[in-house]
Amino acid sequence: MVTPQIVVAYHSGFGHTAALAHAVARGAESTGATVRLIAVDAVGDEDWAELDAADAIIFGCPTYMGNVSAGFQSFAERTGRRCMEGTWRDKVAAGFTNSGSKAGDKLQTLSALTIFAAQHHMHWVNLGLPPGWNTSGASEFELNRLGFWLGAGASTDVDADASAVHDADLRTCEHLGARVATVAGQLLAGRAFATSR
Repeated sequence: MVTPQIVVAYHSGFGHTAALAHAVARGAESTGATVRLIAVDAVGDEDWAELDAADAIIFGCPTYMGNVSAGFQSFAERTGRRCMEGTWRDKVAAGFTNSGSKAGDKLQTLSALTIFAAQHHMHWVNLGLPPGWNTSGASEFELNRLGFWLGAGASTDVDADASAVHDADLRTCEHLGARVATVAGQLLAGRAFATSR
């Protein structure tokens, strides 16, 4: 089986999203994938090369004012040439976000990340979990406790440090990383089989 190369490309304002990015990476690594974390507000030439060579890119950023953070948007706008040239075409993509509020318009951010991936002609992988914490007997420590489908959504108190990111949100991000790595591996195996025939 081919080992997928995964990049977690994220922007973090106060450390909360960085904690989630590391959880995504742990999940992907648990499948045997090779993973690299890239903070998109400090992308260098080597980072661009890693992004271009990756089999999957998992995008993450905080939700600010109901959308992606300015740091992530600046990165997205720097990918214009790659978009036009199809550099990331047919790579696997997924996304995650965090905000202080439980809802916090995170769906808007996940939608923006999905559209960004679609503009690059990438294949989006959803969270693949049922909603958690939605019955009287449920617990806030269940996976997908905030009930997102498009990607992973987390909520962290705005006055808390990065160590306060909710355990369920970290484990949900680990699930996302593992899911993306698995899908990327399946896609690579399928391509290898198709070209060997």
